[in-house]
Amino acid sequence: MRLRYTVLYVLLIVAVNYGFSVVPLVDLPGGEKWPPVALVVGFIFVARDFAQREIGHRVVLAMLAAGAISYFMADPFVATASVAAFLVSEFADWAVYSFTGRPFSQRILLSSIVGTPIDSIVFLAGIGALGVAGVAAMTASKMVGAVVVWWMIRQRETA
Repeated sequence: MRLRYTVLYVLLIVAVNYGFSVVPLVDLPGGEKWPPVALVVGFIFVARDFAQREIGHRVVLAMLAAGAISYFMADPFVATASVAAFLVSEFADWAVYSFTGRPFSQRILLSSIVGTPIDSIVFLAGIGALGVAGVAAMTASKMVGAVVVWWMIRQRETA
């Protein structure tokens, strides 16, 4: 069984959670914060979709393993907020991906549209920095990766 996307998915979660611990937040207007590492998170949502194609619903186990590893490798305060955000948003992402029955490219985009704002809200609430500008900035930055991969997959589907 090939597990390259599953391994990539776990490694990306751990790397991003570590990044949230070491990369400083950027100040936004109104005193809100934005973590630049959020730019990579959109790719994690898509990596989960690919991992689910490899291992099916067992992707939840990969998600939980990545959360556990992250807790020990990152700042516990940030890791707790990040793991909570990933678990909540990834389950939402997983449900949309699993049950819509749409073509792969559409499931990538729809599941990210649902999962990224949830992830942003839960993470920012967890670190005590919840605000409209922060949620909007994080959600938009996460969607960049999802839209790039969606466009590439969509091109392959229509070719």
